[in-house]
Amino acid sequence: MKCEEIRERMPDLASGLMGTTPEIGQHLAGCGACTGKLEEFRQTMALLDEWQAPEPSPYFDVRLQARLREEMSKPQAHWLAWFRRPALAAALTLVIGIGVGLFFTANNRLYKAGHQELAVVESQTNQPTEPGTAVSDLQALEKNHDLYSDFDLLDDLEVQHDVTANP
Repeated sequence: MKCEEIRERMPDLASGLMGTTPEIGQHLAGCGACTGKLEEFRQTMALLDEWQAPEPSPYFDVRLQARLREEMSKPQAHWLAWFRRPALAAALTLVIGIGVGLFFTANNRLYKAGHQELAVVESQTNQPTEPGTAVSDLQALEKNHDLYSDFDLLDDLEVQHDVTANP
């Protein structure tokens, strides 16, 4: 038997839960390190068997109950307790209202400013663009908005079924 196997079984051997087999006895007779470790385990187990837990103080339960009552009687700090105060609740409502108002007016201003910038850019670039570019396509869509918004005309067109998109 190897030392590793004996070390795994040492707590059981020292406590008496496992009996000594002839293989273990032979190994312990030939290996001084394992014999010394087993003896140390047995001494530790003997000390643990002699130890007794100390008795608690006779007034331990009384003091514990008194302390628990003290803690339970203290006002508990709740994270929404400040909301019960009317001034703080009104201030919070006002701050939220201002925030929401600023959010919507800021978005509206940005939207209008974007249109003004777009109008300035269009007025500066009144030059004709080359057909087939993205800018000219967008300009054509903008000019013919009424035509393209009525898709019923496009549905009436005949489609060639024998043409493939990617030859």
